[in-house]
Amino acid sequence: MATPESIDAYIASFDDKSVAERLQRIREEIAAQVPDPEEKIRYGMPAIMLGGRYALHFAGWKKHIGLYPVPPLDDELEAEVAPFRAEKDSVVFSHRAPIPYELVGRIAAAVVARRRDAES
Repeated sequence: MATPESIDAYIASFDDKSVAERLQRIREEIAAQVPDPEEKIRYGMPAIMLGGRYALHFAGWKKHIGLYPVPPLDDELEAEVAPFRAEKDSVVFSHRAPIPYELVGRIAAAVVARRRDAES
């Protein structure tokens, strides 16, 4: 598949409309937490940008949707994220299970807060 021109094109490229709907909802959850979100395609996948740098990438795959990079989070939030960790900086949501969209929003909010703290 050629690199899509936009996140809309990326999401529309999925034949399975339930996957497309899940990707759109993840997009909305992330964007709702990022001040003045800018959307780009980076490394062939959607990225929500924060201040000219990526906040989070997300991508649809055959068996799951991935969220990248998700740094280690505070203990309480990390405990909720732990069942979805695939790698140290990856979170995956299987197509066979409901996606905890509220958790996606809290992950995005934590990434934004971490970036804000790092810039202070």
